Amino acid sequence: MRLHALTAAVISALIATSSTGIAQNYPDRVVKIIVPAGPGGPTDVLARLIADRLSASFGQSVIVENRGGGGGAIGAKAVANADADGYMLLFGNTATLANIPAVSANAGYDPVKNFAAVAKVMDSYQMLAVRNEFPARTAQEFLAYAKANPGKLNYGAAGLGNLTNLSGELLKLKAGIDFVSVQFKSGAESLAAVAGDQVQFGIDNVTAVRPLAEGGTLRALAVTSAARQKDFPNLPTMIEAGVADYVVTSFFGVVAPAGTPAPIVAKLNAAINQALQSDMLKSMLLKLGAEAATATPEQFGAQIAAETKKWKDIAAAAKITID
Repeated sequence: MRLHALTAAVISALIATSSTGIAQNYPDRVVKIIVPAGPGGPTDVLARLIADRLSASFGQSVIVENRGGGGGAIGAKAVANADADGYMLLFGNTATLANIPAVSANAGYDPVKNFAAVAKVMDSYQMLAVRNEFPARTAQEFLAYAKANPGKLNYGAAGLGNLTNLSGELLKLKAGIDFVSVQFKSGAESLAAVAGDQVQFGIDNVTAVRPLAEGGTLRALAVTSAARQKDFPNLPTMIEAGVADYVVTSFFGVVAPAGTPAPIVAKLNAAINQALQSDMLKSMLLKLGAEAATATPEQFGAQIAAETKKWKDIAAAAKITID
């Protein structure tokens, strides 16, 4: 028994020493960040800013590779199946790390089992919006109108299983109202349909709604965050409008393949959290209607698990599946 205990202690010490050495030398070659979407979008731009900061911090090239398709599942699956050495990372978000697995049993990866959470980067929020000529002028009036006209309102969503789709289903459940969900190919198309009165309302990210609201095409009625936003201090939260527990946020962050050594994860976490202190990144995030959101790997991992469960429950209740 003493021999076994001594052997186990020696092995543990060797593993710890080896992991520390790996982290000290990491990275000694190019690190690749996979963006599971095409170039030019907010996710891609933000990932490239993070990559530039990491390159400067590590003195080693950190590059971004776009692997779109499958709503983000193709890129996510590639990282889930990569070597767990810290040299291929995923710049994920609510869609890839919660929504897709919630509506598809064949996504090809499990966000909790197949990834090691590295660092959170930002939180954003959605907005409830209607056409400027819609009879309801406030969120409370809108909810009253919807309850008085069950099944008569059409809701625009950016595809089955998308966060906009699930946000609408959550509203049905929490507010006890009934409406018809209409699917479009993109958020831009769904909001254009709201503006053109093809559908009566939508819930989409602030970056998409803001320019239309500021231009007078749409009227924003509420934000979906837990607290009011300083950019829109006069807009109530959905909770303040009367929909208990209605919170929908979009998170973005970096994950690695499960099994990536903890010292490497910790080194990446510290470097990303430091990068988020950059004035350039803070300014970029403000333009996206978001705020930097630092977290430990454990905290970010807990959020991914909680969001995945939340949207799985909503998808199951609404009988939404894309398989």
